[in-house]
Amino acid sequence: MMNRRDWLKAAGAAGVGAAMPAALHGAESPSMGGNAVVKTELKRLLLRHTWTTTMSSSAYRDTIHLQYERDGITGFGEGAPIVRFKEYPEQAKQAIDAIAGQIGARDPKKFDKFLADVRRSLGDGQHAAMAAVDIAVCDWLGKKLGIPLYQYFGLDPADAPVTTFSIGIDTPEITRQKTREAEDFPVLKVKVGLQSDEETIEAVRSVTKKPLRVDANEGWTDKEEAVRKINWLETQGVELIEQPMPAHMFEEIKYVRSKVHMPVIADEACTEASMIPRLKEAYDGINVKLDKSGGMMEAYRWIKFARAMNMKVMLGCMISSSCSVTAAAHLSPLVDYPDLDGNLLIANDPYEGVKVRKGKLILPSGPGLGLKILAS
Repeated sequence: MMNRRDWLKAAGAAGVGAAMPAALHGAESPSMGGNAVVKTELKRLLLRHTWTTTMSSSAYRDTIHLQYERDGITGFGEGAPIVRFKEYPEQAKQAIDAIAGQIGARDPKKFDKFLADVRRSLGDGQHAAMAAVDIAVCDWLGKKLGIPLYQYFGLDPADAPVTTFSIGIDTPEITRQKTREAEDFPVLKVKVGLQSDEETIEAVRSVTKKPLRVDANEGWTDKEEAVRKINWLETQGVELIEQPMPAHMFEEIKYVRSKVHMPVIADEACTEASMIPRLKEAYDGINVKLDKSGGMMEAYRWIKFARAMNMKVMLGCMISSSCSVTAAAHLSPLVDYPDLDGNLLIANDPYEGVKVRKGKLILPSGPGLGLKILAS
């Protein structure tokens, strides 16, 4: 048994980059033999409504799913490649399959070194593939120890906050319908960034007076237009704005931030932890997504780094199944603004995991992610 002095010494040596306690390395951890079996497949997730942002419109999304089987335990992972960053499902699967032998041969008890090596092998352009591997290994580790991952991170599930529910860009009639369907959610997130922004918000406001958060997805390219729209949004009960202008327009975003009164959150502008200190000059916070960071462990590092910079933290997701969304939800007690509804937007979720009651995230109590498998 590791005593307090030894634990503190190990924790200190791990440093800010360590995403999990060192307890897994203690003498009580069961021994393991043989290699893990790694299986990947693409799953097509069918959307309840056509999903439209400034970047794309789709009736489905394909995500990469991974099973990590070892010692009679299976860990499940998922990654949703982000086209904005030139990542695609087929290439993600190919990248993982090319190093499946390496993944299976490594010791998951030494997860820090193991996952760092996988990250290097996958390269800089496969963050979603890395997320699938990371989540599966984390799920496996939690199951091996018999505890849910939020407990392994030292978090209280009662602290999981209220998530937003997202309203994609659509006609006023469909926007009103979507808003009515989100009646149980106390806070909504609305996609904007087009000429129809005022019309969209007015459609939402014709149905509800709930607090709103908006995401422009880099849609505004004129700084004065961005200022005008954001100041108008403030009069409509909007609490924050996410990525109002293209990520490369850093000086313009600094200008916009100086002219508005709500928090400005970086999403597409934040793709690496090393970017966070500079982003503080133009943004009030960052949006952390497992598919951008490369999984739970790196997302944990981003969150802690942003907190060290006194920045706000949103925890977002792509359109994904309950596998990826539940993985993010285990970290939700650490953040200000959860936006974890990607699984609620699809009609054929193959898993059951995190629940939502009146907007509040209810974390599963089972070991690892705590997923229930609904379909293969």
